[in-house]
Amino acid sequence: MTMAKGVFIDPKKDKSGGGKRAAMSRRETVLREEPEGYDIGTKVPTAPILEAQEGDDAVSLERGLSVLRSNLKHMPLDPGVYRMIDARGDPIYVGKARQLKKRVTNYTHIDRLPYRLRRMVAETCSMEIVVTHTEVEALLLESNLIKRFSPRYNVLLRDDKSFPYILLTGDHGFPQIAKHRGAHKRKGYYFGPFASAHLVNRTVTSLEKAFLLRSCSDADFATRQRPCLKYQIKRCSAPCVGKVTEEDYADLVTDAREYLSGASRKVQDQLAKDMEVAAENLQFERAAKLRDRLRAMTAIQTHQDINVAGVLENADVIALHQEGGMSCVQVFFFRAGRNYGNRAYFPSHDKSAEPGTILGAFIGQFYDDKPVPPHLMLSHSVEESELLAQALAEKAGRKVELLVPQRGAKRDVLKSAQRNAEEALKRRQAESSTQLKLLRGVAEQFGLDSPPNRIEVYDNSHIQGAHAIGAMICAGPDGFMKNSYRKYDIKRDGAAGDDFAMMREVFERRFARAIKEDPDREKGQWPDLVLIDGGIGQLNAVVDVMKDLGIDDVPLVSIAKGPDRDAGREWFYLPGQQEFQMESRDPVLYYLQRLRDEAHRFAIGTHRAKRSAAIKKSPLDDIAGIGPGRKKALLHHFGSARAVSRAGLTDLERVDGISKAVAQKIYDHFHDL
Repeated sequence: MTMAKGVFIDPKKDKSGGGKRAAMSRRETVLREEPEGYDIGTKVPTAPILEAQEGDDAVSLERGLSVLRSNLKHMPLDPGVYRMIDARGDPIYVGKARQLKKRVTNYTHIDRLPYRLRRMVAETCSMEIVVTHTEVEALLLESNLIKRFSPRYNVLLRDDKSFPYILLTGDHGFPQIAKHRGAHKRKGYYFGPFASAHLVNRTVTSLEKAFLLRSCSDADFATRQRPCLKYQIKRCSAPCVGKVTEEDYADLVTDAREYLSGASRKVQDQLAKDMEVAAENLQFERAAKLRDRLRAMTAIQTHQDINVAGVLENADVIALHQEGGMSCVQVFFFRAGRNYGNRAYFPSHDKSAEPGTILGAFIGQFYDDKPVPPHLMLSHSVEESELLAQALAEKAGRKVELLVPQRGAKRDVLKSAQRNAEEALKRRQAESSTQLKLLRGVAEQFGLDSPPNRIEVYDNSHIQGAHAIGAMICAGPDGFMKNSYRKYDIKRDGAAGDDFAMMREVFERRFARAIKEDPDREKGQWPDLVLIDGGIGQLNAVVDVMKDLGIDDVPLVSIAKGPDRDAGREWFYLPGQQEFQMESRDPVLYYLQRLRDEAHRFAIGTHRAKRSAAIKKSPLDDIAGIGPGRKKALLHHFGSARAVSRAGLTDLERVDGISKAVAQKIYDHFHDL
């Protein structure tokens, strides 16, 4: 578990975390991978799944009740998780229970259910259950399944971003300090999480100034011949060229680790004493360097938005604000007594949901794949708080406290988080209102029946046909839907470099797949409006594709810049209609320009990434059996991949590590034998 004090991780010695944490990690793996419909402990099949037959009409309330009652005949009283599934086979609700049969029985008393749950029962066509050993395991599994399936009747946390950390490596004689995302596989100390990459970058820069640690990669370190610019601007001690000894650099690393672990006062006091001693001994240059390091440490501390010194050490502050049927949850991260930033979340839920219900569901899903600190400071009491704390403690491998401060300094910190949640929700509501007005304007401009919920924008990118890609971005009432962005590598011969052919290939692949996966258009995969970056030629190419696929009800619009390529003079083309322009100051035009520019940015970025990967790739990578060692030997011997391709069989056999069989394989690869 990564904690504020920079827990040291050595993948060679500890791949699971050790002890109770390792056991819990293995148990979570079982929970994640166990086939649905089986008891996790005994692997004995649970009650058979009874599915209602779908008729021509909507699934009735009586039919949903019959499904529940039929499943209740075989349902055990054990703890576990149940899933309600609709006619399409999609989970619409995931719940956990200490006694499955009693919990599901409650749904058969229709007169006691609110309207929302009555609709849920009416849409239920089948059920699936998973029996667990304990209610805690059921809670962990419930959170995992909600994140996986996003059932529409649950409180949903939409979070697709990982948090960055600061890594102080431990597998090199001169450790590196760097920003890190993803799994903690590399040996070293991890500090975080930080709420944003910007905050990590700013902190790493200040730490470079304070402790003169290197941030270059190990490869750069090994090949460096002279100090880099960071040494000149006093942000590195240049261990790569021997400007500092390994012992002195180790002292700098120790100071940095202690500082990040919370002993900042101790480190600063020692630096202040060393500075005074240097000044008394007339070592003014050394004293000035120590002064600069002290200033850098102070700069890190002055960036704190909330002062929590002596109040919070390692805790997350989670505050919720509700208004107008919407909620905002603000999470502040405090580690080693310092504020590591905050992030706002807007969970999806029913308008009647209570704060405690929303917050409890949020916490369960939020920490499903994130480290849990020792303390959680909450703005509201959550349902089943003891059970939730126990589940989080099992996941973390230590005690976790859920606290709702009522007074004192901790309450003041919580109030500040709540104010941030309130302001973030107001901004979100204002943006949603503005976005809705713009979407209404789009509908009016293009003759749509209603404001579009999903707009797809397409663009192509290539350089003289090389590394050609097609790109699609998506936007809706909540802004850009980045998890729906798609890229298409152009595969057809002759299509790369031909914008019309590229557009045809992209649309054939995109909508042929939509027809296959969502023929009834019930899964939200179909756009309400398609924008094409191009002119009448691109539009006609797309119209032909849609006709061939039998699609005639998806609105198509192409947007092209004027002759001078000036923004604000765009022409809009619709099938069978006269092209037109909008007023240059029209907010709808600005909105469409943003959509077009975002598609262009995504297409260019994807193209550049593909081009960079191709540049780094060597022809030797395509030869089976040529790994990094043999590739290195060949390049050292011949100097380049081109020289290898031109080498004779005898020359290849002279390379260390290259046998006659391997040499023959290399020769055949380049000579088409």
